[in-house]
Amino acid sequence: MDDSLGLTTSERALDPELRLQHALDLAFRYLNRRERTVLEMRRYLEGKRVEPASIEEALASLLEQGYLDDERFARQFAEDKRLLEEWGADRIGRKLRTLGVAPEVVAGALAARDRDGEREAAEALVRRRFPLLGEEPRELQRAVGVLLRKGYDGELAWDVVRAQARGGGA
Repeated sequence: MDDSLGLTTSERALDPELRLQHALDLAFRYLNRRERTVLEMRRYLEGKRVEPASIEEALASLLEQGYLDDERFARQFAEDKRLLEEWGADRIGRKLRTLGVAPEVVAGALAARDRDGEREAAEALVRRRFPLLGEEPRELQRAVGVLLRKGYDGELAWDVVRAQARGGGA
């Protein structure tokens, strides 16, 4: 199979610079859709059967040039999920860890919202989804379930739902 330079796959395989360029071309196309973590990029390139040495070189180059940055990714991801999908810290943290973000980076991204901010977001979600929340246990459990699925802490979820049911909101 010929590539855009007129080289066959076997000719490209013999030249380390061409292997690296091929890995970078794949990586840039993958980054074109959205930000990625280092682990996501590694898995993508492995799935494209890029040689391990070329993967390492490509990742190092992308990191050095600032195209890959797990800290930036984690901050943006956390902010987007909080604002656009109303996720809580637990769910954001779980997802970031599955994307290969280091625990200390996850903690830093989650620290952007303190406990009060997390509570305010949970209250706003409950007020919007359950404006007439009563004291019926099934209704309370349903409201708590929404908060838990969104990734809010269980204790916080119950506190917020009880306060809303009492009409206090806070």
